[in-house]
Amino acid sequence: MKRSTITVNESNAFVTTFDLPPTGSGSLDGLCFAVKDVIDVAGCKAGCGNPTWRDSHPTAVAHAVCVEQLLRAGARCVGKAICDELAFSLLGENYFYGTPLNPRAPDRVPGGSSSGSASAVACGLVDFALGTDTAGSTRIPASNCGIWGFRPSHGFISVAGVNPLAPSFDTVGVLAHNADVLARTVRVLLAISVSASEPATIHVVQEAFELADPDIQQGLLESVHCVRNLFGEWVRETSLRDLADGKDFANWAETFCEIQWAEINSCLGAWIADAKPEFGPDIAASFELTSQLDRRRVADALQQREEYFRRLHEVLEPNDLLCIPTTPTLPPLKGSPPARTSRGSGYYPRTLALTSLAGIGRLPQLSLPIANVGGIPVGLSLIARHGQDDFLLGVAKTIEKQLCS
Repeated sequence: MKRSTITVNESNAFVTTFDLPPTGSGSLDGLCFAVKDVIDVAGCKAGCGNPTWRDSHPTAVAHAVCVEQLLRAGARCVGKAICDELAFSLLGENYFYGTPLNPRAPDRVPGGSSSGSASAVACGLVDFALGTDTAGSTRIPASNCGIWGFRPSHGFISVAGVNPLAPSFDTVGVLAHNADVLARTVRVLLAISVSASEPATIHVVQEAFELADPDIQQGLLESVHCVRNLFGEWVRETSLRDLADGKDFANWAETFCEIQWAEINSCLGAWIADAKPEFGPDIAASFELTSQLDRRRVADALQQREEYFRRLHEVLEPNDLLCIPTTPTLPPLKGSPPARTSRGSGYYPRTLALTSLAGIGRLPQLSLPIANVGGIPVGLSLIARHGQDDFLLGVAKTIEKQLCS
C-alpha cells in the first residue's frame, strides 16, 4: 500500500481509531484494515452511524466472526469506519458524523452505506476494509471511490456479530485497493483458494447499460471493449428478457424493495418505536416508507424472488458471468442527495434496479475500478453464478493482470 498523504482527520473516514494486533499469522501478514461501524469489535460499541443507537446498546464482548478470521490470518485492525445511519442509504452522507472523503472526487459523495470503509481504502489509510452490502452498500462506494469492491454469495461469509438490516439480503463485503489484496482477504473469509481464471461466457446485459446515463455508457464502452479483447468471442450481448422470462428491471427493484422494507421494519421497527431516535431527514423519510409498506404484498414478492433466483440458476452456466454498470450515474454532488422516492430517471430507482440483480439472485458481484468519466471513477461489475465466488475472484485477478498493470 502506498503511504497516504491524506490524514485520518482529513479523510473523516473513522468513528474511532485503535491498534488491534493480529492473533495469528497467515496470508494477511503485514496488512491493516478498518471495520464498518455495524460490525462488532470487542470492547467497542457498534454505533451504526446513529448516536441514539450507540447510547442504547451495550459494548461488544466479542469480535464478529469475520473480524476474528482476519486477525487470525495476520491482519491488524486500526479502527471503526463511519457509515450511514443503520446502514440504510447508498449516499454516504451522515447527518451526525459528516461525509467521509471521496479522494477521487472530493465534491461528490463516497457512496453508502459503507462510506468510511471505502474512504479509508481510497485514501490509502488501510489496505482493505470490511463493509456490509444489502442493497449495494459495498458495491456503490467501491464504484464511486475508484477501488475494488466485492459482495459475496449470500450466506457464504458469517454475519455473526453484524447488526442486521434485511437478513435475507445482508452480506459482509470487502473493499480493497487491488485485486490481489481483495482475493487474499475474501479467501480467508470464505476459506477457499483463488487462482487466475477465465470465463466461459460474459453476458453484457443490454438493459443494464440502457439504465445508465449516456456519459456512464460512454465511459464504460472502452472497458467493455477491453474485456472483449481479453476474452474474445465469449463476450456477448444478452437481454434481461432472456435471463428473466420477459421481466424488466423495474420488476426486480420493486420485488427487492418490498422484501427489504418488510425485513427492515421487522428488525428495527420495535427499537425505533421504543427509543424514538433522532434521524437525519433523509434517513427518517426512508424509515417512514418502511412503516407504510402494505405487508400483504410481501408473500407475493418472496415468491417472485424465488422464481427469479431459480431462473438465473438455470440460465447461468458454470463459469458464466453477467456484466453491468455498477452504478447508473456519477456519484451525486455532496449536499444535494436525490430523493429516495423519486421515480423514473431518479437515482435510487435506477441504482436499486442494478444492485437488485445480485441481491435477488444471491449472487457474488465484483465492482472493478477500470473506467472513469472526466476523471471521476465509474465501476464495471461482473456477477457470477451463485456459489462461484472463487471463480469470480480468479477472473478479477486475470483482468487486473491484463488491463490494470
